[in-house]
Amino acid sequence: MTLDNRIKAFVSLGSFLKQFSGKKIKQENNPLNSFFYDDFEELIKIVHIHNPWFTEENVRNAIDAISLSLNPELVVDWTSNYLIDLNKAKEPKRIAVIMAGNIPLVGFHDMLCVLISGNKFIGKLSSDDKHLLPFIGKILISIDSKFADYIEFTSDQLKNFDAVIATGSNNSARYFDYYFGKYPNIIRKNRNSIAVITGNETHEELKLLGNDIFQYFGLGCRNVSKLFVPTGYKFDTFYESVFDFKEIVNNNKYANNYEYNRTVYLMSSNPSLLDNNFLLLKEDVAYSSPIGVLFYEYYDSLKSLNTRLENEFEQIQCIVSNSSEIKNAIPFGNAQSPQLKDYADGVDTLKFLIKL
Repeated sequence: MTLDNRIKAFVSLGSFLKQFSGKKIKQENNPLNSFFYDDFEELIKIVHIHNPWFTEENVRNAIDAISLSLNPELVVDWTSNYLIDLNKAKEPKRIAVIMAGNIPLVGFHDMLCVLISGNKFIGKLSSDDKHLLPFIGKILISIDSKFADYIEFTSDQLKNFDAVIATGSNNSARYFDYYFGKYPNIIRKNRNSIAVITGNETHEELKLLGNDIFQYFGLGCRNVSKLFVPTGYKFDTFYESVFDFKEIVNNNKYANNYEYNRTVYLMSSNPSLLDNNFLLLKEDVAYSSPIGVLFYEYYDSLKSLNTRLENEFEQIQCIVSNSSEIKNAIPFGNAQSPQLKDYADGVDTLKFLIKL
């Protein structure tokens, strides 16, 4: 398969997936619909039975983000920065990809990188997300039958591979390093995303921040789990701006986590605890907050905060802020809409794969 063939296949996939966003606009002339449309629509609606965190809304949000990234201009622009097919005679490598299951289709970008690079994908699925990606694999094979030799999913022990991409916790990363350290690898650990508040945000900006916090119930590494706020900051405007997200507490799993954490914090008589009945705000120096909780920390100057964030970059996935003084910040509302070049943990996955 040439790079052009692979790009065309993923663009066709993106066109098909576009139909399943929140708008659900069916394309009557899409050739894939007669084979996959009804079954995929049904899967989106029932996958929450296997994982209650995977609500229909969240699955459609994930699919929408993928379909937008598979725009032909974006894919061509992304791949044009690499010499992917320079050595066309090179034998494809078998890449074992151990995926997380915290949010729907979280392993898609790794699968895309492996296949676009011309290598073979061996997916080790998380038990929390074992239905969506194999279905997308079937669609790709239908688009181009050559993918049948390049896409494999397994629940067994990984065998016969040349390199590993593994995503997990800090604890699982030690396990991955022990077993896969002798292979070329990318091993990802825990990371969290943060927001830097200046106090000059508009109501609309803070509402967009709410999306960065609450989408996927805050389970993604790109979800904001901590706020840095100026000393003396009052949270009234923030709470007013995110009030529209109050329905999140109607999800039983989220509500159980929220109630449990509130009980624990109230029992410890934490004076910094703020509560609006669906989100707890707790002053804490840590980055990773529990579900239903958002940590916050005061800062005195953006300059000193920048220095700290640079020193602790290995704990941070992304930063959202409207301040031009915060290095590498992205706009509010964009945390869960990464571009193709926004690699997890800042490690260029495609470059790694091409150099194998």
